[in-house]
Amino acid sequence: MAFSLDIPPYIFEQYNKGIEIDIIAAALTHKGHTLRPLYFPLGRIPIAFQNNLVDAAMGDMGIDLTPHGGFYADPTVIYDNVFISLKKNNLTINGPADLDNLTIISFQGAEKRYPQWLKKPFEEKRFYGISDQLTQVKLLNLERYDLVLSDRYIFKYFVKQLKYEDNIQVNQVDEHHFAEIDPLDYRPVFRSQQIRDDFNFGLKKLKESGEFQAIYDHYIK
Repeated sequence: MAFSLDIPPYIFEQYNKGIEIDIIAAALTHKGHTLRPLYFPLGRIPIAFQNNLVDAAMGDMGIDLTPHGGFYADPTVIYDNVFISLKKNNLTINGPADLDNLTIISFQGAEKRYPQWLKKPFEEKRFYGISDQLTQVKLLNLERYDLVLSDRYIFKYFVKQLKYEDNIQVNQVDEHHFAEIDPLDYRPVFRSQQIRDDFNFGLKKLKESGEFQAIYDHYIK
């Protein structure tokens, strides 16, 4: 299954662990399947699926994989993406026009996920997509970019990492909620309809048993 490179606390590539990997692995185990993660930059995940390099993908990164033999499963992990700015800049983000003249750094494929917000910055070369989300936090802190678009938990994880491992104090930030979360944006894709169904069954059992929440709590708390 194609996963992104490191996205702590959801994906720890070095250990084949993390919230998302643990949940998907546990759900597949219910029907006897074994997860083998393969790691790609975010933007290459759908390409890996299209080119038959993997049997499944953690998501489609905004590209419909149905024409390429994809069967969409139920949502697994929901990323709570927000714009993040340095508090001292006192930015207000209420609509796409508020991004005019601002530079934005985010995960690869964000411009496909949020075209209403990011099409113009992308076309004007004010948007930069990068897989390394630790670098996103560093560049915001250094004021190289005005905004980071990131999941709240991911950003906070790397703020802590900078503080405790590199002794770097990140400036205070503001979070700007800009879009309603659509769970359909976060569906794993399988090449086999049967395995998709088996996964959905296992995911339902995880939620009923409390194991789903226990995995989250293990990493977040």
